[in-house]
Amino acid sequence: MISAYNISKSFLLPHLRQRSVRGGLLGFFERTTHEVMEVVKDFSLEVSSGEFVGIMGPNGTGKSTLLKILAGVYQPDSGEVKVDGKLSAILELGVGFHPELSARENVELNGALLGLSSGQIHRQMKSVFEFAELTNFMDMSLKHFSSGMTARLAFSVAMQVQADVYLVDEVLAVGDQSFQEKCLKHFRQLKQEGKTVVLVSHSQALVNEICDRVITL
Repeated sequence: MISAYNISKSFLLPHLRQRSVRGGLLGFFERTTHEVMEVVKDFSLEVSSGEFVGIMGPNGTGKSTLLKILAGVYQPDSGEVKVDGKLSAILELGVGFHPELSARENVELNGALLGLSSGQIHRQMKSVFEFAELTNFMDMSLKHFSSGMTARLAFSVAMQVQADVYLVDEVLAVGDQSFQEKCLKHFRQLKQEGKTVVLVSHSQALVNEICDRVITL
C-alpha cells in the first residue's frame, strides 16, 4: 500500500546574528548564510495492505517530517513515494479551525478541507460531537474551548474520513483516559476492517498493542 524508496529531505536553517539596531541597519544588505539540516536520509519503507506500522524515536529525528513526505505535504529532495488507495493524513489536530466560528461551523469547514461532501458532514454531525463528548457545545464559539476539547473535536472529524491508508501523528494522546480508550477502540476497528495505518508515537505501550512492527529512527 505504501512504497518509499531512498527518500531524503533537508531544510535550510538561516544563521541568526544578535545585532544592535544600528548594526542591523548597516547589515541590511549582507548576504544571509544558512546551514543545511538533513532530517531524512536514504529512507526506504514498504507497508503491506492491512499492516499497522509504528514509527518511534526521540524528538528531532524526523518522524513527523517522514510522515508528511508520505502524505505528500512535503516533497522529498530525492527518492520516490507511492501510495495505493485513498489516503487520510491526521497530522496536526485543529489545523484549519477558526476560533471565532462555532464548533458546528468548524466541523463543516474542517470536514470540507478533509474532502467530505456537505451531505456527509451533515449526516455525520451528530456522531462527530457524540464521539468527541461535546454534544452540549455544538454552538459555542471555538475560542471558548480548552485545547483538549479542540483536539477531541478535530480527531473526531478526522475519523469520519473513509480511507484505505491512514497516516497518524501522535494524536492518540488527546483527551482523558476514557477518550483515549475510545480512540484505541476505533483503531482496533480499523485493524479488523483491514485498513493500513502508519502511526508516529512516543508511547511504547500503544505501539505494542496495535502495531505489527515498529521502525525506530
